[in-house]
Parts: sequence; C-alpha cells; structure tokens
Amino acid sequence: LEICYGATFLKMVWDIDIYQTSLVVLTIAGVYTITGGLIAVAYVEALQAGIMIFGSVLLMGYAFSDVGGYQGLLKSYFHAIPKMISKGNWTAKTACYIPHIPWPALVFGATSLSLFYGCADQVSVQRFLAGKNMSHMKGGCLLYGYLMLLPMFLIVMPGMISRTLFPDEVACVVPSECQKYCGAETTCSLLAYPMLVTAVLPTGLQGLMVSTICAALMSSLTSAFNSASALFTMNIYLWMRPLATEMELMTHLWELHSNVCLLLYRTQGLSSDHLKCETSTATPSFPQEGELLDVVCNIETSRQRD
Repeated sequence: LEICYGATFLKMVWDIDIYQTSLVVLTIAGVYTITGGLIAVAYVEALQAGIMIFGSVLLMGYAFSDVGGYQGLLKSYFHAIPKMISKGNWTAKTACYIPHIPWPALVFGATSLSLFYGCADQVSVQRFLAGKNMSHMKGGCLLYGYLMLLPMFLIVMPGMISRTLFPDEVACVVPSECQKYCGAETTCSLLAYPMLVTAVLPTGLQGLMVSTICAALMSSLTSAFNSASALFTMNIYLWMRPLATEMELMTHLWELHSNVCLLLYRTQGLSSDHLKCETSTATPSFPQEGELLDVVCNIETSRQRD
C-alpha cells in the first residue's frame, strides 16, 4: 500500500503513470539493495534522511507562511468546516465527532504498539545491529529518538494547515462530495499532503518534494527487502542447511531479493486495480484506511482463482 500511496501522490503532482513509477522505484531500490546489502542501504538512507527532513521543513515553512503562523493556525483550524455538511436525508451529526476511546485500549494498546514501533521494529533494529561498535549503536538510538519528535511538526501540523486551506476537499463529510474530490465515500484526508504541495510550493520545489516522497518510498522498500531476506536466510535457510557456504547464502539472498521485488510489483498491480488508484479524472482516487481488509481479501481471492 505504501507503493500505491506514493505512486498516486506522484500521479497527482506530475500526472505520472503509477505502474511505470512503481516499476522504476522498485528497480532502483532492488538494485542497490541486492548489490550493496545493508551497507549500501545505510549510506543511501542517511542521504535520503537529509533530503526528507529538508523537504519537509521547507514545506512546513511555506504552509505556516500561508496560514499566518502558528497563531493563525490556532484561529483558523476550528473554523475549517466544509460548506456542505448535509444532503438529502444525510447529515453529519455533531455527536459523530465526539471521541469515544476506551482508556484501556488507549493505555495498553497504544503503549504496546509504540514500544514495538520504536524499540523492536526490524526496520529500525537492523540499523542498530549494523553499528560499528556499541557507542555508535547508542548514539544511533538517541538520534532516532530525537528524530521521532519531528513528525508532529513535519506531518501533523502541515496536515492541519491543509485542512484550514482546503476545508471542502480535505474535510468533506458528505459521501457524494468526497466521491467527487477523491473517489472515496468516507473521507479525503489523504489529499491533505499532496494538495498542500501543489498549492503552496513553486514548481521547482515541488520537484524537491517529489524527490522526498521517492526517498521515503525507497527507504521503506529497502528496509523490507533487506530485513525479509536477512531474516529468512540467516534464521531459516541456515537452520535447514547448516553447512551452507557463504557463496550459497549470498546467492540465495540475491534470489530472495529479486523475488520480493517481483512480488511487490505484482501486488502493486492487484492493489491498484482493487483500490482504483488510477482513474481518468484529474484527481486520483486515494485508498482509505477502512479498505485495507477488503484489499487483502480481494488479492487473496484473485490468487486463489488464478
């Protein structure tokens, strides 16, 4: 789904075919991951991290400038209400927006998920395991912890600004209106970031943000490639063949990398068909969070029929 989101973002900004974009991104990420391994992934992602932070900070600055700074955001956000909140016998009731979150789920569920995402996720742990020594690993953990504070300012606040600038599109509540803007009947919140990029940034800087999105995509993909291949090769294949030579392990690792690339591209095609990522309208249809289970079920059904 990350590939689908990224490809649809690029289609909205530059009107690029999502299948060609997916193939190019997967090929580039697969080539330097297969040939360079974890070392190449670490060096390239260090460069990509700088590009992502710089591009996101730049977008945040332009967004705050358009909305009138932080105080302007505080004043305008609570008035960012779409013009149409009712149609026919459908009305967005105020009670629907009152959060009803049970505290046990919030305390225990969010805590366990946060511990996994911040401390045990293989995408992050493999970087620490590749450290030169224990001091480098500890320093990397501290840097990672501080960088985890940035999404609040680089992602959440620009999203809030996008809602204030485009309340009818981003904050739509009437199903027919949402269908018109993004092809979904529930919400168009996923339009927030790409609409902000195309609205507040000049053409040249839009290219920088496209590079930022591509860097984020390749970062996630190379992490998946390297983690899946290393875990299977070292923990499963080596257990099945304890006397396997280093060349045999490397060959198997390369084959697994290639198969993962092909599998992801095939899955991208299936998910794009089911999520209607590519449409003939100017605004593409974005996949919504509630459609994830439907997508997985549809893909599995298609594979079983094949």
